Amino acid sequence: MYHPHPCGELNALFQHRPFQGAAPEQARFVFVGLDANYDATLEHTSSFQFVLEYHANGVAFWQRYGVHHPFLLPNYRGDGRRYHLNFARIGFTPDNAPEVSFVELLDVPTVGRSGLEPKDLNPQHLSRISALVTAGELRHVFVSAGVVRLMLATRAFPWLGRPVRSHDLVPLLYAFGKTKVHLHLHFSNYGKFQAQLAHEALAIAQLIKHDD
Repeated sequence: MYHPHPCGELNALFQHRPFQGAAPEQARFVFVGLDANYDATLEHTSSFQFVLEYHANGVAFWQRYGVHHPFLLPNYRGDGRRYHLNFARIGFTPDNAPEVSFVELLDVPTVGRSGLEPKDLNPQHLSRISALVTAGELRHVFVSAGVVRLMLATRAFPWLGRPVRSHDLVPLLYAFGKTKVHLHLHFSNYGKFQAQLAHEALAIAQLIKHDD
């Protein structure tokens, strides 16, 4: 179950572009999440126009402002910043913007806490995500444990199973052609998980220049 965000403009952008950053089919690094969650009062904040600009063209946004997400701009005050600060530690730069995509299993923006179930998800959207892997192109796909659980529950990802290599810093869950699917800690983690997040960031950073 989830609560759709009440903002019409934000929903319209998601209908046209149910992803953030580069189009996932064109990206070399795809980070799969559960849902894109925003404050219910987003429309009435100074960040709103930046969020709209970001969703209209995430690559151009990154290259214009030097940060990959509006939550990292100085004027932003709200939830979600920790996730993007941890992501930024990987070391992607604006030059990498055309290679990086964020896509959620749920293809609409939400508000509040979501307890997603398979019935909440759009089968066509799930097929699009699955095709990113089964195409076998040069691509790294990253999923957290919570995302994996929901993916398995949908039965829409028959290729997903136990880790192929569990000893890696970001364990390899699946490989097909030149595509690799990796398990990583959710970027919202903190505290005792900070050291692991830092190690994983270094491991992902190595993939920016070198594909294993």
